[in-house]
Amino acid sequence: MGISAVSVRHGWARLGRLLGPCGTWRRRPCRAAVCPGRALHGARPRCREVPLTCERYGLRRLPFSRLSRADVAFFEGLMPGRALTDPEELRAFNVDWLKSARGCSELVLKPKTAAEVSRVLRYCHERNLAVSPQGGNTGLVGGSVPVFDEIILSTALMSEIISFDPVSGILVCQAGCILEKLNEYLEERGFVMPLDLGAKGSCHIGGNVATNAGGLRLLRYGSLRGTVLGLEVVLADGTVLDCLASLRKDNTGYDLKQLFIGSEGTLGVITAVCILCPQKPKAVNLAFLGCQDFSRVQETFTTCRAMLGEILSAYEFMDEKCMELVVKHLGLSNPLRGSPFYVLIETSGSNSTHDEEKLNSFLEQATTSGLVTDGTVAVDDKKIKTLWSLRERITEALTHDGCVYKYDISLPVGKLYDLVTDMRARLGQSAKNVVGYGHVGDGNLHLNITAESYSHSLLDAIEPFVYEWTARYNGSISAEHGLGFKKKQFIQYSKPSEAISLMQRFKAMLDPKGILNPYKTLPSSP
Repeated sequence: MGISAVSVRHGWARLGRLLGPCGTWRRRPCRAAVCPGRALHGARPRCREVPLTCERYGLRRLPFSRLSRADVAFFEGLMPGRALTDPEELRAFNVDWLKSARGCSELVLKPKTAAEVSRVLRYCHERNLAVSPQGGNTGLVGGSVPVFDEIILSTALMSEIISFDPVSGILVCQAGCILEKLNEYLEERGFVMPLDLGAKGSCHIGGNVATNAGGLRLLRYGSLRGTVLGLEVVLADGTVLDCLASLRKDNTGYDLKQLFIGSEGTLGVITAVCILCPQKPKAVNLAFLGCQDFSRVQETFTTCRAMLGEILSAYEFMDEKCMELVVKHLGLSNPLRGSPFYVLIETSGSNSTHDEEKLNSFLEQATTSGLVTDGTVAVDDKKIKTLWSLRERITEALTHDGCVYKYDISLPVGKLYDLVTDMRARLGQSAKNVVGYGHVGDGNLHLNITAESYSHSLLDAIEPFVYEWTARYNGSISAEHGLGFKKKQFIQYSKPSEAISLMQRFKAMLDPKGILNPYKTLPSSP
């Protein structure tokens, strides 16, 4: 293939292969096969053994304390029946959804309140025990599972809706509320959540905020940095930071919540969220269209943004390879045939007649001008959900195609698909599939590469090339997934050294012992 760039983490692998995985007391060996038994969309991922992250990358464990029987006894006394130590129960918590990262934690804690989280972290801070916060465990960059033997702090039982104001549309809830359940609750009251994700049936709102998740509604409602009004966060030493304000305007001092949005559990554990929710649209239409090339995908977006204006709520694209995978692996039906690219356009408004007239005018213009070659429109909920599943279940389909190398990139819209084309040319036959899909409206490309099995040489060919390419066009190496474990060593492609240094100083100030989600988000010290 000509180019073989060795990434930093492969250097770790070659230096540390003789290190043992965890070194903690265990009832059973740490190398058990893993079958998570959970899926984003109801379908169970294939079961296969997942290598330990610490062994795959040859990592050295930081000098945290080892979990002792006395520690376990303390937690069992603090929350009886909610301190899990059975290896069979722990398996699903130790493995990420992609089955690409695995830790060997021996303890999962399931607090119900911020007070319990506070007591857990205060104890861990005093004992120097590392902690891995975990929500729905739907992350895609290895940020939600331990790297070694960190205690897993699960928010699964923190699922209470605290309040909802139907006048302002402000919702206050605990961090463990599942996104889809929140949306169902709000729809009954004439509102919706301002974000929508393919993983909505499993992901927690606290995890969404901690990773600053984007999703399918960002074009219409903006990012969580704008819709989240307040947070309750427990710091590393157990201090409860109550910034759960439910005000649209508050200009008193620094906006501390922004520190924790997107911090991936490294600065504090989010325990409650206050979020502004829009009213539920009375009229929703979905157009599924075929385009002959990506330039027409872009032109179609420009045209629809101009003609649909305020009712445009989503504009998604996928290439024909994505469509082939959802048809092949999930048995979904493609309503269109023979298009190299597909576009999903959603409108949301308050007047169905008005919205349909605008959509029909746009479709006529797009068809007569040759931007669109084929298409179908859905107005009833069942057909809308069927069409959306073609886009939302691409991630699931990819997991059935082999080992997946995932990249979540922000780029100028004009360059969005060029990276896919260049990567296909670079990898040739060494990759099984190279596909691209994403959010055209906010310049977010999901580049995915599949292979029959994990390969260091294939990863060397992808990285750091993909990050260098992105940096060349002033893009971001993480648009919405975060950095987690897998991308942290490449942050310099998107942030200057001064910014990284300041981030490290924030981390040292808020978590001086480094116990919160270690080995994640920020690069290792030289």
